[in-house]
Parts: sequence; structure tokens; C-alpha cells
Amino acid sequence: MNAGRRLDPASLRLVAITDSLGDGVDGVVARAARMVAGGATMILLRLKDESPRTVVEVARRLLRAVPQVPLIVHDRADAALAAGAHGVHLGIDDLPASALRRVVPEGFLIGASVSDATHLDAVSDADYVAVGPVFARAAGSVALGLDGLSLLTERSAVPVLAIGGITAGNAASVLQRGAGGIAVLTDPLGEADPMRHVHALRAVLDATGR
Repeated sequence: MNAGRRLDPASLRLVAITDSLGDGVDGVVARAARMVAGGATMILLRLKDESPRTVVEVARRLLRAVPQVPLIVHDRADAALAAGAHGVHLGIDDLPASALRRVVPEGFLIGASVSDATHLDAVSDADYVAVGPVFARAAGSVALGLDGLSLLTERSAVPVLAIGGITAGNAASVLQRGAGGIAVLTDPLGEADPMRHVHALRAVLDATGR
């Protein structure tokens, strides 16, 4: 059972995911700073192919660059703790949140990925769950859709972060299905200005009162 931890629901409104060092550490930090300037309320650092040392280095840089929002590290609780990050996000195949909760400091945030209702019991001790992908991101890929999102938000005992293919054009429909927030991916090779991209999503959130 989740003990309420210290997750401010407002911090889950608009989560910016950084998942590439294609533009270097300076590029990741700059993108994150611009997304926070555009309205992002949390940063999720996802560097699956990098060493723990690199993840810690980037996390520490982000903590200095954007101290006004929580920083969550994907997969690597050890790196999150070493860097002094606010928490960790667990994948579906990672250690259960309940097991990790026993060994992390009080107030350390734990998020967990969920793609169907069978995963919910295993993440009941998390502070929030990321549900998705809501929309297909490529031809032929599988997505939950809005009905699938509704099902999981209704059954989840903790706040839901919707992820996967969410844009300013469909964000309102996602929020109407009960999501407590949305996530957006930053792409160092993309053409969109990360600050403008996030600002457009933040405008939708503000217009819906979320």
C-alpha cells in the first residue's frame, strides 16, 4: 500500500523525458532547462544504454540546472541515490516497488510502468504509475487507446501518468480519461523547439484546469 510518500500531484502534470545523449551531456541539460522553462513539472532521465557513472554525472548536472522540479532516474535506483535524485522509475521487468521501498530513504519517490491491469497489484506501493503507450507511435505498433487508459486510471490506486504519442492535439482527451499528468519525450534530433513543444502541452493543461 502506498503511504502517500511525498509526491506533489502538481509535479506529475507534465513530465519531460530525456532519453538520449545524441547531443551530449550539455545538450541534455540544455533541453531539460528549456522544457522546464516551457512548463515541464518533472524531469525523467532515461539513459538505458549508458553506464551508471554517466547516469550519475548527467543526473547531478540536471539537479544543478533545474532544481525547481523533481528529477527521476529511469531503472537505476543505485544511480538515482548516488546522484541525490528525487526518485526512480521502474520498468515492468524491474524490481517490484514494494521490495525497493524497504531499502530506500523515506520520501524517495518510486514510479512504475504499467501496460495492462495485471501489473497494477505489483505496483501498488509506487507513488505513481506510467500507463501506455496510449497512442501508437509507429505504424503497426500496439497502443492502449483511450478506453484502455480509462480502464487503468479507474483501477489504479495511485496517480496515473499517461505516456506514448501524446500531443497538444490529443492531450485534452487523455486528461478527460482520468490521467493525473502526461509525459513528453525530448528528441535531440527533432526539429521542434523543446520549450515551444512543452509550452503547447502546458497550455492544454492550463485550459482544462489541470
